[in-house]
Amino acid sequence: MDIFNILTMLGGLALFLFGMSLMGQALERRAGSRLRSLLEQMTGRPIIGFLTGLGVTAIIQSSSATTVMVVGFVNSGLMTLRQAINVIMGANVGTTVTAWILSLGDIDSANVIVRLLKPSSFTPVLALIGIALYMFCKDSKKKDTGTILLGFATLMFGMETMSGAVSGLAKVPAFTNLFLAFRNPLLGVLAGAVLTGIIQSSSASVGILQALAATGAVSYAAAIPIIMGQNIGTTVTALLSSIGTNKNAHRAAVVHLMFNVIGVVVLLSLFCLVRAVFSPALLDEAASRSGIAIAHSAFNILCTAMLLPAGGLLEKLAVRLVPDTTKAEQTVELDERLLAAPSMALQRSSAVAGEMAECAVRALKNSLTAFTAYTPELAQSIRDDEAHCDHYEDILGTYLVRLSAQQMGADESEEATALLKSIGDLERISDHAVNVLSSAEELRSKGLSFSRDAVAEFNVLAAAINEILDLSLRCFTQRDVHIAAQVEPLEQVIDTLKERIRTRHILRMQQGTCSIEAGFVLSDLLTELERTSDHCSNIAGCVIDAAQHNLNLHETLKATKTDSADFQPAFARYARKYALPAGTGDTTA
Repeated sequence: MDIFNILTMLGGLALFLFGMSLMGQALERRAGSRLRSLLEQMTGRPIIGFLTGLGVTAIIQSSSATTVMVVGFVNSGLMTLRQAINVIMGANVGTTVTAWILSLGDIDSANVIVRLLKPSSFTPVLALIGIALYMFCKDSKKKDTGTILLGFATLMFGMETMSGAVSGLAKVPAFTNLFLAFRNPLLGVLAGAVLTGIIQSSSASVGILQALAATGAVSYAAAIPIIMGQNIGTTVTALLSSIGTNKNAHRAAVVHLMFNVIGVVVLLSLFCLVRAVFSPALLDEAASRSGIAIAHSAFNILCTAMLLPAGGLLEKLAVRLVPDTTKAEQTVELDERLLAAPSMALQRSSAVAGEMAECAVRALKNSLTAFTAYTPELAQSIRDDEAHCDHYEDILGTYLVRLSAQQMGADESEEATALLKSIGDLERISDHAVNVLSSAEELRSKGLSFSRDAVAEFNVLAAAINEILDLSLRCFTQRDVHIAAQVEPLEQVIDTLKERIRTRHILRMQQGTCSIEAGFVLSDLLTELERTSDHCSNIAGCVIDAAQHNLNLHETLKATKTDSADFQPAFARYARKYALPAGTGDTTA
């Protein structure tokens, strides 16, 4: 083996790792909604969590990525530690899929149909289809499908290149002696752990082992301990990702380490016992790709069968190893680790935005209550909610901008943009809540009061504002287009109410039946509430935009008024519901 073989091997390794990364990222984008549904179906039942971890890892082809996501979920409060343990076990089994795909290279038959199953036969076809989809299709899902096929083709080409380049190593005594040394189980475990820890992917390290097996110098006695070590090395990624997380997230990473270490200790001991007592001839045979895939799957399945029923014990042990501290931990609302899985990060962003919406709506409703049931505690809660909304806008805005820079599907990208637009309107609603509260406090501090007619008119407007807030909150949190369509007609009614109340108020001031100072407060109040309804309209428009895949808010609101057959009936219904008392402009306070 000369320098050119080494360069070819390194080039094959680079293609192999790049293809695996490319395919995994594209699979994750393509299956974004499926990942969300898998997460939503997760319960405390061990088998469901196990199957979730297996399914997610089989989709994105990386147990390390799945475990990092799990650490992020636990850190964000999306998942309990008990659920995380089950998912981690499933991820360990799901990662064996890659080895089975790579083992197809061992297929050898004169039968044409069987030969078509060999990667070298169908990979060029997949590459051709992939490049056609990637270059000539505008649809993002088709492009992602093309990227998946290209990634797979690159991966398999890199694998074949590596296997061909290292074939000459069988004649190199140093290489043969190296794998003879790995027949020492402890050295084999150490080698597997170090290699996987460096490249941070057990699937990739198993693939490299399968490529080296093409030399015929890798026996099962050497391969099995290396495979066990690879499962320990893959925990490095999760341990690194847990830095800076809360206690439960630390525990999830520790459980991943414990699961693999306990499995290696038990099964390695069993392996050494079998080898010493029975000395099976199989261990001295040269390992094949399929044989390594079988050994990889067998190890992970046996570990899971052994430790899945003991999930509760692992949880208790993790709590003992990472004990609680007396200092309360600050809740992390959005975790950067979730950015590795954009669909999950978007789901978490949507949930936090829902919390922000509830906070903003609560603040505005409480500010209306402050006119009739003012208390210092109520006033402080409104200001606290406004401060919380400011905080939500800061963290969500930053997070969504970073999320938008990730590679996502078209639907997810549109949803992220709609969220980014909506949080600004939600924050402004909370600002208006504080301004409305200030109006209530000004009336109290100056000993002012509205006239009886002004109070009656304000109550009508307040009821309309309460309803538009409820509609906006429901359509935003439920992504309900039908509810969103009800917001714009009510917003138009509120605009009309504002102008009519202002006109009547001017008439009362001209007649001297309403004080000018109270009139100024009422005028400011009308402006704040009318602008609140505008922001509600914007939020509903964003919901409709996202559903129609059209991020043009101005056109959406215009179309709602002119093109919707339901607009006028809804407008008439709200106009009747929120009609002002007759003749108030001519009466005295």
